Amino acid sequence: MMADEEVTRHIGGVQPRPIAWRGFVAVAGAWMIQGFSMFSVIEKSTGLWVGRVGPWVPEGWPGNEVGWAIMRSHWGRGYAVEAATAAVDWAFETLGWDDVLHTINPQNFASKAVARRLGGHLSGLAPLPEPMAQPMAEFWRQSRERWYARPRISAC
Repeated sequence: MMADEEVTRHIGGVQPRPIAWRGFVAVAGAWMIQGFSMFSVIEKSTGLWVGRVGPWVPEGWPGNEVGWAIMRSHWGRGYAVEAATAAVDWAFETLGWDDVLHTINPQNFASKAVARRLGGHLSGLAPLPEPMAQPMAEFWRQSRERWYARPRISAC
């Protein structure tokens, strides 16, 4: 996934295998250190790994994020919305978060559509902390209160 130019266009760009490996290990390490991180998205019908979705808060991050990245071959099937819905539920119910952030590149229209489907609202534009490659990100937010008051959506 991290070698696909289109998938990574809005999340820092293509990564060589050693850098992608560091990111993979960082996700596993966050589970050990923080007690949470991204979940793997597995397609039920095939058992294939199709992406990662979930809570993460790297050092210096502007809030408690639920993010997503899905393999291009599986875009448009509702996986990001379905998995992010479960991840936000989990973040509020299990982690006790009061709000959730989605940091999105302003040109990433597909991710903004996912954030809207999740009930997020655009709260501003600001730079991400180093070493992120993109200079500015839109901050899409939702509170626990808004999350539970929203109409439930279907993934497709």
